[in-house]
Amino acid sequence: MEYKDYYKIMGVERKAKQDEIKRAYRKLARKYHPDVSKEKDAELKFKDLGEAYEVLKDPEKRTAYDQLGSNWKAQQDFRPPPDWGTGFEFRGAPQGGGAPDGFSDFFESLFGQARGPAGGSRGFHMHGEDHHAKILIELEDSYHGASRSISLRMPEVTPEGHVVTRNRTLKVKIPKGIRQGQQIRLGGQGAKGQGSGRAGDLFLEVEFNPHRYYHVEGADVYLDLPLAPWEAALGASVKVPTPSGAIDLKVPENSQAGKKLRLKGRGIPAKSPGDLYVVLQIVLPSVDDDKARELYQRMRDEVSFNPRATMEVA
Repeated sequence: MEYKDYYKIMGVERKAKQDEIKRAYRKLARKYHPDVSKEKDAELKFKDLGEAYEVLKDPEKRTAYDQLGSNWKAQQDFRPPPDWGTGFEFRGAPQGGGAPDGFSDFFESLFGQARGPAGGSRGFHMHGEDHHAKILIELEDSYHGASRSISLRMPEVTPEGHVVTRNRTLKVKIPKGIRQGQQIRLGGQGAKGQGSGRAGDLFLEVEFNPHRYYHVEGADVYLDLPLAPWEAALGASVKVPTPSGAIDLKVPENSQAGKKLRLKGRGIPAKSPGDLYVVLQIVLPSVDDDKARELYQRMRDEVSFNPRATMEVA
């Protein structure tokens, strides 16, 4: 998708104060409003302007957007880094409901769904707002449980109108069996209440760090296992890593590439644990010496095998 430079759209510097952004929006909104503008592509420009303002007027969205930095320049089709939104502490409700109508794929890929207000009041006392953040943990933390220190950044606006971040570090207990998308609640770690109102809570949405061996779907874990051709053809017992420790896996003879071996209950642990699927991948030895070349030639000449036998070729 196309990267959108919201600062360029609004004609302001990246260090612009919040009131400068507001003034720029008001000026350009009058210029490009479809009901009064005679500018070419006024409707499209007005839509882009509204999208840019939706982000830059909000200190939290603006700070998250600024984190992208120059990442987009390295690739023609923009894709935000998987961890681009982690570590930011947001006020209000978690993401929910539909994204604002008319916003671009770029906007929705970053902010997806609108954040609404949270908290409530009784008399002269007000319950503090809940806060939300996304954190990255290791897959192994879900298997065993863990205690981790996490650092969060909370955007704030200074009296001069600049957006800055306040950092804080928290000790978090990662419960065994937690899955991607689930939340950890830290009571009283949100915004302070007013009067005798209690403080809000902090909800941490969990995502897994990319792993060099595994990928996760729900509670199930997948591992691509490289095999030599003779291991797949003749069968073998091979040592296989799993998030809970290495095991000896029996590979049936005549196994084909892509075959899935299910290890029941070895996925993410829970009352109903997921499964671990070992996906077989056959790796061919390179023909890098005469002996290997001779072996492949003998197989070609002596083994009756046509991998395209089921294909209809005119």
